This record gives sequence, C-alpha cells and structure tokens, in this order.
Amino acid sequence: MQQRLSSAAQHSEDSGIKRGDLSSLQLIQDFAEAISIMEVSGRPNTSPFKLHKSASTPLRYSGAVKKVAKKNQTKESGNKEKDKQVEYDNASSEEETAEDLVLKPTTDSSELADAGAHRISLRLPSEDSFSEETLVSEERLAEEAKKKNEEEETAAKERQAQRQMMAIEELVQSEKSYLKMLQICTVNIRNSLNNLQPPPPDLDSLFLYTEEVMNVSSRLLSKLEQKQLKPQNPEFLENLCASFLSLSSEIEAAYKEYLWNYNHVSLVENDYKQNEALWSDIIKVVKSAAPEVNATSLSFFLVMPVQRIARYPLLLQTIQKHTDPSHPAYALLEQTANTSIALNCNINEYKRFREVADKYKKTENLTIMDKINRLSTHSIAKKTARFSQYIKHETGMAPKLVDEEFDTLEGFFNILEYGILVLLENVETYLFHLQRLLECKTEEFDFDMDGEKAPICYKEIHTALRQWILPMFEKRMRTLIHKPLCELRDMLVGPKNLIRKRLHKLLDYEVIEGKPKLSYEEQAVANAYKTINTLLLNELPCFNGLALQMIWGMLGTFSCLHRDLAADMEQLFQGFALQLPHSSCHPKEFQEWVETAVLEGARNLDILCQSVQETLNSPVVQPLSPSCQRLLKHLTDKHGSGKIFQVTNTVVGTRDFDLTLTKGEFVALISEFDTRGDKRRWLVDSGAKKGYVPSSKLIRYHQAAEDPPPSPFLPTSGNMMAFRRHSCIPDPQLIHVTSQPLFQVVAAYDFMARGNHEVSVRAGEPVRVLESQDKRGNSEWSLVEARGQRGYVPSNYLTRMPVGTGSLAPPLH
Repeated sequence: MQQRLSSAAQHSEDSGIKRGDLSSLQLIQDFAEAISIMEVSGRPNTSPFKLHKSASTPLRYSGAVKKVAKKNQTKESGNKEKDKQVEYDNASSEEETAEDLVLKPTTDSSELADAGAHRISLRLPSEDSFSEETLVSEERLAEEAKKKNEEEETAAKERQAQRQMMAIEELVQSEKSYLKMLQICTVNIRNSLNNLQPPPPDLDSLFLYTEEVMNVSSRLLSKLEQKQLKPQNPEFLENLCASFLSLSSEIEAAYKEYLWNYNHVSLVENDYKQNEALWSDIIKVVKSAAPEVNATSLSFFLVMPVQRIARYPLLLQTIQKHTDPSHPAYALLEQTANTSIALNCNINEYKRFREVADKYKKTENLTIMDKINRLSTHSIAKKTARFSQYIKHETGMAPKLVDEEFDTLEGFFNILEYGILVLLENVETYLFHLQRLLECKTEEFDFDMDGEKAPICYKEIHTALRQWILPMFEKRMRTLIHKPLCELRDMLVGPKNLIRKRLHKLLDYEVIEGKPKLSYEEQAVANAYKTINTLLLNELPCFNGLALQMIWGMLGTFSCLHRDLAADMEQLFQGFALQLPHSSCHPKEFQEWVETAVLEGARNLDILCQSVQETLNSPVVQPLSPSCQRLLKHLTDKHGSGKIFQVTNTVVGTRDFDLTLTKGEFVALISEFDTRGDKRRWLVDSGAKKGYVPSSKLIRYHQAAEDPPPSPFLPTSGNMMAFRRHSCIPDPQLIHVTSQPLFQVVAAYDFMARGNHEVSVRAGEPVRVLESQDKRGNSEWSLVEARGQRGYVPSNYLTRMPVGTGSLAPPLH
C-alpha cells in the first residue's frame, strides 16, 4: 500500500501541482507518513479495530479538501485542465483506499500478523490550521456571492428606473400628441367644414364639449411644464401626481359630458354617411387637414377623448409598477392611480344615469289607438299591480315606503313649478297691457288746443315713448324675462316625468321588496327604481337651486329694466322741461305742486272709479232673446235665481277646464273658489258645460219685470190696442211712397247691444228696417240701421208712429 501511495504521489508531482497548495496530494502524503511510522505490537489484537466518524476525523477534512481542490482546479490555465482532472481522480481513488484502510474493521488475523502485529499509532495534520483555511475560503465565497447579489440588485434598480422614466415620458408625449390632434380637429377641420356650401347640418353638436376637454388637457400640460423639470428628475413624478390630482374634478366634469354626448356624435356621423356627396367632401377635408395620420373619418379624432380617459389608469399603473416603494412619491402615485380609476367609474355611472333619464323623461303624444296597441298581458298585469298597491296605500292596508329627503326635494320642486307658472302668467299679462298701451295713438287726436306748448310737448313725448322707448323696453322684456321663463317652464317637463316614473317604479319595488330571492326581471325592476331614485336625489337639488337662481335673476333683471326705462324717460322729459308749465319754479315749490296735483288726480280718479263701479253693479234691465230666456230659465230652475251671474266682458280660457264665454252670457255659480282654494277663479255652469271663469268678469244678474217700462213717446190716450207691440212687418203700401210718409218706425224701448251683430237704440229713436227677420228666418229679430250702423234688435222693441208726433230722442253717443 505504501508503494501505491508513493507512486500516486510521484505521479501527482509529475503532473505539475505546486507543493505549497492545499490539495488532494497533501492529503495523500499525510496518509503515507502516518502509515510509515506505524508500530505493530507483538501481541495479537483479539477485537476488531474500528474508528468512528467524529468532528475531528480525517473524513471531514477530506470533504473540505475536495471542495478546495476543485475550486483550485478551476483557476488553472486551460492547457493544464486535463492533467488536473486526472490528478483529482487519482487522489480520490487513493483517498477511498486510505479510508477503507482506516475505517474497515480488521477481522483477518493473518493480515495483522503480516503487518508485524505491532501497535498502530496515527499522526494527523494540524486541525487548527486546516479549519482556518476552510473558514477563509467560506468567507471569500460569501463575499463573492454578496457582491454578485448587490450587482444584480443594482442592475435591476437601473432597469426599473429606466422603465419608469420611459412610462413617464410616454404619458407626457402621448398627452401632447393627443392635444395636438384635438386642436387639428376643432380648428382646421371644423373651419373647413363650415366653409362647405352648404355646411353640414348639426355640425356644432359634433364638437360639443370638445373645448372643455382641450382646456383641461392643456392645463395639465402647463402644470407639468411650469416647474421646468425633466422626466429624469425625481421631483417630476411628484409634480405629475400633484397636477393630476388638482385637476381631477375638472377632468371628470369635462369628460363625463363629452362621453354622454358621444352617442349623439355617432348618430350625426351616420347621417352624414347617408349622403354620399357630403361624406366624400368630409373625407377630403379630413385628409387634407391631417395628412400625416391617414385619417378616414371624423370619428378618428372624436373618439380620442373616449380612449384617453380610459388610458390614464393604465399609464399611471405602469409608472407605479416600475417605481420603488421606497420612492418619496410612491404614496402620492398610488393615490393618483386610484383617483384615475375612480374617475372612470364615476363617468360610467354618470353616463348610465343620463341614459336612464333620457329614456324616462321623454314626453310622447300618443293617440288612443297607440295606447291600445301598446297594451299587452305584461303591461296590463304591471298596471294592475301598481293600482292595487296604490289602493293599499290610500286605504292604509300597506305601509308606504317613505323617503323624507326625496319628499322634501319634491315639495320644493312643486313650489318652484307653481311660482314659475304664476310668474309667467303675470309677465304675459304685463306684456299684453303694454302692447295695448302701444296701440293707443293718443298723439294723433286733436285736442283743440293749437298754439299751446303743453299739448305739443305732450304729443312729442308720447310719440317718442310709443315709437322708441317703450318698444325697446318690450323687446328687452320678451328677450330677458319672457323667453327664459318659457324655457324654464319647458324644462320642468323632464323632472316631472322622472318623478312620476319614480312613483310607478316605487310601487313595483314595494311589491317585490319582501322577497328573499329575486328573479332576473325583478332585479331589473329594483335596479330601475334605485337608479331613478339616486338620479333624482343627486340632480333634483341642483335643478331646484339653478331654477331658484334663475327666478331671482329674472326678478332682478325686471327691476333693472324698469330702472333703465325710468332713466330713459327722465332723459326724454329733460328736453321738454323748460317748455312745460311750472318749469321755472323752485324745486321745493315744484315738488309741492306735483304732490298736490297727484293727490287731486288720485281723488278724481277714485271718484270716477266709484261711479263706474256703481254703474257696472247696477242691474242691467234689457229684454232677452228667446234662446237667452230659455237658458236663463234652465239655470234658474236648476240652481236658483240667487246663483245667476252675467258675463261683463269676453272671457278666453287659457288653462285646462277654463270656459270661453262672450259678453252678456248667463252662468250659474257652483263654487266661489277652484281646487287650490283660489277665490279669483269661480266654478260655474254655462248650461252646456261646467268650468272656471275669473270672478272679476262676472256680475250678479237682476231679472227685469215681465213688461218693459212704457215709452214716453207712445200716446197715453185713446185705444192702446191700436198701438200695441207687435212684430214689425213692413206694410206693402209703405214701400212705394210718392209723398211724405205718414208713419215712421221708431224704437219703443231702450236696447243695449251685447255683441257686434246687434245695435244699441234708445226709446223714440227713428230706425230704418232693412229686414224683418234674421238670416235663419226668425221674425223675432229685425235687421235695422240706426245712426249709420246696422245690426239686429228685437222686433217687439219697434213700433210705428205718425210723423211729427212728439220729439225724437237724440242719438246715442
């Protein structure tokens, strides 16, 4: 064995291994030295020799030596690689042999005898020196591994920072390109389309809300460029997040309106495609305006905001992915990414709400046949369930789902609606009276005061008022007050329909509310109610607030218009002040004179009004036509004589259930107020139908006596039967009169005309009978001519008198 080990050592030395290295050759030499000094005792050993493995056994060193030898072999040059492998193999085989010699138990006594049967004594290399070399090697390996890990981490951070910078640059550059495309679309393309002859219809709706989107995008870029930071600067990311968060609400407001309007944009563009000539012109304009992008339609540009708002979360999340969590702006970046996601969710929810609102707020003018055609088993069952639930609420059989917040908003909306309608009615009445004032051309009348300055100044002042100042005032009133009020009244229709639909959906929802599990259709019903309810709770306060602001604004405008009118009139009167009386008076004296004149005029006007009121309230005693007598008898029998009223002026119905009546018609009073408790509108019965009439145009009717009062122009003596009243039938003998007539036709009683087809006459006034009957052949009425006016009077109000009897009454003025 010693010879074998010596030959192996010799072979290792020949292979060129250095003597100072710790290698497998050193291990072999140590074993050879140990074996050469062995002493075998003369006494045979009866027990087998066995060495146990321990921490200090050569086996531990052999494994470590193998590792070190293998590492040293990798450091050698390439031309010695093969020899080192052979040396490692030989050393390993010798190692195994030495191991077998030491560890294998000796059971053969002949082998011990051949070895000299001496006592074995082993001398191993220094354990302390070997452990130090092994620890040094392990520390070197750990340092190299740590260095390698640090290099890999540094490289990964550099790659992450590079990708982060690329993502930031992509966001900024894509925003600039996006804004440039929008500017090309809204400036170049829009101007070119406007220059087409004729321009495309509904062109402005295509670019609705585009300016708002461009404005918020340009503001975002300006905030990024404000601090003049480069994307490589760590502070740029913080500035980017802060800029986006500061504009988040404005971004949401601009994009949600644009996305809601985008469906209309698609419809308009599809309409353009139906016209081939127009669409070809549009394509030419688009290609010439942006040749570098190769666009083929308007939607190429108009869809960009839809894509952009959805791309913000992707770009911000990409930046966040490549940002180290220890970065100072990481928390702000995470907040920005979450905000961009919330923006898209809010915009989608707003778009869904607007679609529901557009669906249910539309008003349809359906005929009875259309409503019948829409009836189906499902619709009948749904309406029946709603009506049943409504009856349960009214009778107290089922509790009603109460929402105090919505009830408050609905009550305020109803008050606003009533106020808007009343204000509009008052403004229309004001404009009507103003128009009547403008129709009065008093300056054209002759006052028989020629040569006096006051009438001349009055004519000039009134001419200026009627031709310039008041027409301008009326125009401003219609533009600034009446038109906005009409538009506001029209805007009430949509919320009213939504409130009504919400009530219907609430009845449907209450039916299915208690069910533990809902079907697909029932879930759709619940979602529809919740959507409409949420929409009204969100939008109705805004509508109420804006409507109230508009009402206050219009009232303020109304005051400003009157202030301007007063200023214009003051400026006009200053030009004539010196030509009017009392212009030279002291201001204090003039003020006293004005107050005295105004008070005196007010008293005179009050006296005149009282006299007119007494005249109007006095009973109207005049004969009635047979039809009026029948109507009066019918109303008296039905309602009593104390309920009969007569119309003083023509009434034109402007609301539902209002009556249209002419002057002099009879009505019977049913109620002195309407359903809202308004005492200005009375419920009356006209004989044909019932309805509301303004109470100011009704006067109580006092029935006249059966026989009219005797005429002072009739003879008082003689046979009264000869002068009795009769229908005036022309005598054929009176047709051809060759001499002065002996008789003439006069009015026996006073008669007041009640319409344009009648004529007023006074008792004793001569008339000319044109026809003894009306157009229907009724002889109770006669067509006469009096004072140059033609009209009908009752035939029994006419009589014949001898010429020259009495004096005739003067004609009516």
